[in-house]
Amino acid sequence: MKKNLSQWLEYMGSIHVSAIDMGLDRVLPVADELGLLKSAWQGKCPYVFTVAGTNGKGSTTATIAQICQASGLKTALYQSPHLVSFTERVRIDGVEISEDNLIKAFEVIEQARLNKGVSLSFFEMTTLAAFWLFLQANCDVWVLEIGLGGRLDVVNIIDPDLAVITNIGIDHVDWLGDNLDDIGREKAGIMRADIPVILGEYQMPASVYEQAKSLDAKVCQLGVHYDYQENLENWTYGLSAITASLPKPNLSLKNAANAVSAVLASSLNISVNAIKTGLQQVQLAGRFDKRVLENRQWIFDVGHNEAGIIFLLEQLTRYWKEYQTNKPNANLFFLFSMLGDKDVPSVIKQVRQAIDEQALPQAMWHIAAIDHQRAMSLPCLLDYLNKEIEPECIITYDNLAQATQGVIKASSDDDLIVAFGSFHTIGESLTALIGKSF
Repeated sequence: MKKNLSQWLEYMGSIHVSAIDMGLDRVLPVADELGLLKSAWQGKCPYVFTVAGTNGKGSTTATIAQICQASGLKTALYQSPHLVSFTERVRIDGVEISEDNLIKAFEVIEQARLNKGVSLSFFEMTTLAAFWLFLQANCDVWVLEIGLGGRLDVVNIIDPDLAVITNIGIDHVDWLGDNLDDIGREKAGIMRADIPVILGEYQMPASVYEQAKSLDAKVCQLGVHYDYQENLENWTYGLSAITASLPKPNLSLKNAANAVSAVLASSLNISVNAIKTGLQQVQLAGRFDKRVLENRQWIFDVGHNEAGIIFLLEQLTRYWKEYQTNKPNANLFFLFSMLGDKDVPSVIKQVRQAIDEQALPQAMWHIAAIDHQRAMSLPCLLDYLNKEIEPECIITYDNLAQATQGVIKASSDDDLIVAFGSFHTIGESLTALIGKSF
């Protein structure tokens, strides 16, 4: 019996001992058999952007892809994870891949895996499927988001023509290390000799610079070679002799500046007009994502570590002032949950600090555990919250679907609801609101 997409995803999650298995030894023979490595492309020469970093990968890849698409280039975009539908991960010219095409790709990858007699993780299987689809579609540009780390991530089997490292923070310590130098070394593994490398932070760990120097990479760094400044109506981007006034995107300006630097440093023919068009059109679900659902104003944000929450709070503080001007009786609600391997106390303390500084009002927290094996349990979430937030401001539920309905019932049309803490938090809340398709 042929599998549907849901069955394929379940099957691929069951054939390997662990969901995360760092290393390329198993996946490279399968990729080679399928002709997915650059050495076998034979005239199919898409330009490849690979983006690593602790935060901002999604915004940066989405912006690069939108600018390339605005330039008339057939553009493939690979991101992870998804929020509601798995097809969100694989896009060509902004359009999600069809379920039928994904299933065909899974069948091809599975046969190659069996031929080589190896076991592949879920992420390895799905990434190879995306690459196979991009090759079949003869895309001009591939924009690839690293899933975890860089050096040993399956995305890194494709040699990039340009690498971007957005920033380096403490995250995924079980796999990448517990200090910035170790994490930086892993993420710098996407660099190749003599290619342009965009460093999207004002300061990087020494390991990143060491790797760039050893490869003679052409480094272009924020604050050194390019910079940006926010203005009232627009923003200014500057790179050596180039200064441009650009429209504000609905994403972080730092990530936008890094994306603009990437396309300008590439060998692609990208005009300023294409950059402006791309910035005006780019959207990314789950990044300060404003939607009106069930007659409520929602903000969905996948921020789940210190840097991500800083960005969320900066955006939310500005937005709340504007929102309250128009709706002076508005109250603030949080729909919140996180995974157990994240620094939950730090995230809650940052929100508490914003409240104490009166940048934000005291909010009602509606919480439940994520439906995932790595979820933080409800008692643990509650324990951490009780240390920073008044108990009367916390309401618990058995699952996030119930919490989503609960916050709707507790709020009014004028109120603002912010759902945050994880991709899974946003995915489950959106599924409860708009339904789910695999």
